[in-house]
Amino acid sequence: MRKRRLMGAIIGLGLIVGLVAGIATVRPTASEAKINAAVTQYQQWRKAYVAGSSQKYVKSNNGQGKTTALSEGQGYAMLAAVLAAKKGAKTQTTFNQFYKYYRSHRVSSKVPLMQWQQTKRSGKMTSKGSQKNSATDGDLDIAYALILADKQWGSRKTNYKKAAKSLIKAIKQKEINKTTYLPTMGNWATSSYDVSKLRTADLMTGYFKTFAKYTKDKTWNKVAKQSQVAVKKLSARHKTGLFPDFIFATKKSIKLKAVKPYTIESGTDNQVGYNACRVPWRLAQTYKISKDSVTKKALKKQLAFYNKKKKITAVYTVGGRAVNSYENTAFTAPVHVAAKTMGYKSLTKKTAKQLPKKIEKRNYFSATLQVVTALQ
Repeated sequence: MRKRRLMGAIIGLGLIVGLVAGIATVRPTASEAKINAAVTQYQQWRKAYVAGSSQKYVKSNNGQGKTTALSEGQGYAMLAAVLAAKKGAKTQTTFNQFYKYYRSHRVSSKVPLMQWQQTKRSGKMTSKGSQKNSATDGDLDIAYALILADKQWGSRKTNYKKAAKSLIKAIKQKEINKTTYLPTMGNWATSSYDVSKLRTADLMTGYFKTFAKYTKDKTWNKVAKQSQVAVKKLSARHKTGLFPDFIFATKKSIKLKAVKPYTIESGTDNQVGYNACRVPWRLAQTYKISKDSVTKKALKKQLAFYNKKKKITAVYTVGGRAVNSYENTAFTAPVHVAAKTMGYKSLTKKTAKQLPKKIEKRNYFSATLQVVTALQ
């Protein structure tokens, strides 16, 4: 009897060990591995770039000079946090800390647009002079992130819904051209000349359609429709389908006129520079939201151009000439997510090889774009 009991115990123990070993050797599926990789990159990015305690912000100065933060970075941060939550990460506390920082750096209590830049002065993040103005791209991402937060966590404890609707209303009042119904660059753009300046990466039609449904404000359908007109016209201007960083847009019919270098921001104003590098991602965002034919056609035209390249490099002329021979993640990551969204397998593999395995630690813009596109 003792031998039988002993043998039974050994067999039972063997079964338990086998079960434990089996559990230990379970491998995640390919899709789970990708999700885990994106969340891991998010955690790396948060460690490298996120600062603050009860109010968190993204450091954009790459370790040089005074600490600075941008509304652009705050929008990316809030978007990344809620997208990571959708993939299973516990990020609501962090999101709320980003949200509190945004709330503390609004243009005013009555105008919930975010001040576009803060600098650390005497231990505090503050805005002075023109830094107190807004930047439309940051506000758009913050508003969309608040909508996603409302859907992800609800608005009982923190009223994301009210904040989103309030911000969307302010964007409509202060950052939309009343003639073209296209986004301006910020609340500072009030003259006829300034309101004609269009940052092509701000044509976030998917956001505008979402705003229309969320607020029941039909004005946003008009903004979406006019943005699609602009996208279609921009795509048709060149065989490559590439968009420049900036362009002038006037009249209800959307008349486009090229800008010259250094007219608005830098020498790449008329090229695919560090603004328009985001366009493939923005178009892919819109396509995932609305699946519309205009976006699909414009995006496929750009991807056909990039698909012919041995590698994606930094800055192109709208005619397709590579301005530099070096790579930059800010250009590769948006093309990668667009290729993945549209099912361009060879381009997806090619761009995946170019992306860093670990988040770059002193390259805020590139690292942040890699994270937020990976989480999409």
